[in-house]
Amino acid sequence: MIERFYLKNYLDFQEIELTLKGGLIVFTGPSGSGKTVLMESILSSVGLSSCNALLCESSVTWELDEKSCGIVNDEINVFKHIKKEKSRYFINNQSLSKKAMSDIACLHLRHLSLKDFSDFENKNLLSILDARIENISELKQKYRDVFTKYNWTKHELQVIEDEEKKIVELKEFASFEIKKIEEINPTIGEDEELLKIKKELSKKEKILDSIDLASEIFNYEHLVSSALQNMDIQSAFLDDAMNELRNIFDGAQERFDALEDVDIEEVLNRIEELGGLKRRYGSIKETLSYKEQKKIELQKYENIEIEKEELEQKYKELCEEVKKLADDLSSLRANELKKFEKDLNGYLSSLYLRDAKVTLSETELTQFGQDSLNIELNSTKLSKISTGEFNRLRLAILALKSEFMDKNGGVLMLDEIDANLSGEESMSVAKVLKQLSKHFQIFVISHQPQLTSMGDQHFLIYKESDTSQVKELDFENRVDEIARIISGKKVSNEAKKFAKELLEANR
Repeated sequence: MIERFYLKNYLDFQEIELTLKGGLIVFTGPSGSGKTVLMESILSSVGLSSCNALLCESSVTWELDEKSCGIVNDEINVFKHIKKEKSRYFINNQSLSKKAMSDIACLHLRHLSLKDFSDFENKNLLSILDARIENISELKQKYRDVFTKYNWTKHELQVIEDEEKKIVELKEFASFEIKKIEEINPTIGEDEELLKIKKELSKKEKILDSIDLASEIFNYEHLVSSALQNMDIQSAFLDDAMNELRNIFDGAQERFDALEDVDIEEVLNRIEELGGLKRRYGSIKETLSYKEQKKIELQKYENIEIEKEELEQKYKELCEEVKKLADDLSSLRANELKKFEKDLNGYLSSLYLRDAKVTLSETELTQFGQDSLNIELNSTKLSKISTGEFNRLRLAILALKSEFMDKNGGVLMLDEIDANLSGEESMSVAKVLKQLSKHFQIFVISHQPQLTSMGDQHFLIYKESDTSQVKELDFENRVDEIARIISGKKVSNEAKKFAKELLEANR
């Protein structure tokens, strides 16, 4: 619930602070006093509307989901909207976006705006019906588990069928890529070796000519050895050096002899082929990796028929299982439907509405089963009924839901829900709201004495020196305000008497 609301500098409101209780909270006052403005500012404080107030703030008892919203709970959580140059939103002094705040607030507060069909969404109607059925929870959980597997299998089968449409093309492409690489048949390091050969062949004549000229040094080797002996110097170092030089020259000659039969054109062509692979795939290593990947894909394409057959069999089994569970759910719901319709029409009768017709029809399987729960009022679709009828029907649905609620339902905000209703109709709405207030904290603006007299808390909004004021009314003040609603500015004794009787009857 909202325990406290504070508003500063918004239109004709300068500064107000409300201490709020649970149950049914009624706002009344003359037209133009600021009732709708006040309701709008409460919504704005939690991000569900917009206003230009300097500050609007609500202290709430809602427990926040710390993991999902990232905000730590305080003993009382404070939602705040500040408007200076721009709007800023805070929960427990932690800044966040308006959307983030509204997403959190929506879990705890509902503003029942005109023609809001959310209460009549199929999943919500089915949840109300299911709450009335004993021993359905285990069946629903089993159905959801099987439906999840069924849905996943259906998706996987669809993926395969989509792939199957283009599988011939994919297989041809994979085979082409593999064949192209295998025709060249590259090996890791081959490109580097060929580039080395190309470089050596390009320098072959120059190197051999220089070796021929340099080999003259061996003709003077004995002269150097003789000179060293005459100087009594050992010539072993010279012998080692000359032998090493011979080995180098001989090795070079042998390598060039080995390259004698190499066709430079073949080398260049091979380098170009490998270069083409490298340009396409990045490197020889990546080329070979790509080839293996395509082989795996090709194997997958070739095995897809087997995989499809297995999935089709599994899907068939799950279809049978999920359909049986859906039928079981439908059977339980169908058995409860007449009583559901009877209880709904009990509320509608008290709200001075004719009976509704409630039917179940089979629809596509969803996580809620195969049932669509449909309601028509006076054989008229909901989109065609009047606003007054729609709002009273929605109250009946909420009342039906509240019968099986085992916890606080949060906050409901309604704006003039009893407008344009007769006295009897207004009283019927008031009684239903009073019942709902056992489970919800309800804020409502009213211009009718019946609903006003039902309030657990009554606030008067009025103008004083062109400034909007709010005050909580005690019993005697409530008598005066309800009498004003009944008879207008000039309050009659009869109006005061009727107002007092209404309040005492609803104490």
